[in-house]
Amino acid sequence: MEEIKIQNLPPSVDCESVAILKQLNKASRALGQLKGEVSKIPNSQILLDTLTLQEAKDSNEIENIVTTDDEMYQASIDETVASVTAKEALNYSNAIKLGLEIVRTKGLLTINDISGIQHIISPNHPIRKIPGTVLKNPKTQEVVYTPPQHYGDIKTLLDNLERYINVPEFHDIDVLIKMPIIHFQFESIHPYLDGNGRTGRLLNILYLVQQGLLDIPVLYLSSYIIKNKSDYYRLLQEVRTKGSWEEWIVWMLKGVELTAKETILVVNKIKVLMDDYKKEIRSNFSFYSHDLINILFKHPYTKNSFLERELKIHRNTASSYLNTLAEAGLLTKVKVGNRNYYLNEPLLKILKER
Repeated sequence: MEEIKIQNLPPSVDCESVAILKQLNKASRALGQLKGEVSKIPNSQILLDTLTLQEAKDSNEIENIVTTDDEMYQASIDETVASVTAKEALNYSNAIKLGLEIVRTKGLLTINDISGIQHIISPNHPIRKIPGTVLKNPKTQEVVYTPPQHYGDIKTLLDNLERYINVPEFHDIDVLIKMPIIHFQFESIHPYLDGNGRTGRLLNILYLVQQGLLDIPVLYLSSYIIKNKSDYYRLLQEVRTKGSWEEWIVWMLKGVELTAKETILVVNKIKVLMDDYKKEIRSNFSFYSHDLINILFKHPYTKNSFLERELKIHRNTASSYLNTLAEAGLLTKVKVGNRNYYLNEPLLKILKER
């Protein structure tokens, strides 16, 4: 397939059609509700470790990099036991956290920032400078899309994309409509030798945080894309070949709506479980503290050193706390190699059912 010329943004079509605005209202309402529910958790930062790892797992799965929840959470607290695919998930999670720090510190998302994020996801795969990259159907090996081939063209398109992300006046439409436009453009430029899909999906959530639609990155569209993978690739291609922007934008906004509603259920289940653990531990054990609860919900797999470091207690004391909670049925003690881990199984169940 010949190279399809990708135009600079903004698109030269109506991006505020009746269908788009109708779906925008639904997506905005669901996203606002999610932001509100997250704010009700006393320390919403605990969602970063749990939900970013789930997104990492889903986003990698789209690229056929598959790992299990157990492998991933074990690796998150002990990289010495990490499989290759679990390490990929950790890299993605770390990239999300770096992106969040950049957005919070700078309020901008430059191409250099995005390249730094991509380097964590897929090290040593920089912006393409040599022609020859094509995207193929993995089953038939048929070429389905040829992205821009020349470095000068790639650089020009990236400079334009950077302006589109960071200059509101450049395209005066709702920022939630801009998100699928940004995602399409990044995926179509396909600037890097590897890691484009995962970086592009991460860019979605960072843009929402940058624009103030969420305080922390908890809305992840990878699960929606996995369920509708053929539609995702079809619609991307139809924007390129037919200019079908409306259907693409509506589909992505529908993903925001559905994913926000699903995430609200997950967040509320976690909040209820946290409240149950607070009541149980406060009522029955002298060592209750908010920090302890945060540890048990930040790390579905917990180990002694977390309590030692964050509660500033001796190793033997940390071990006593965790063993007492395991004996009470609040944690499950497992031995991997010569190390003990303590699983918050009800939390793991919520995350796995997500």
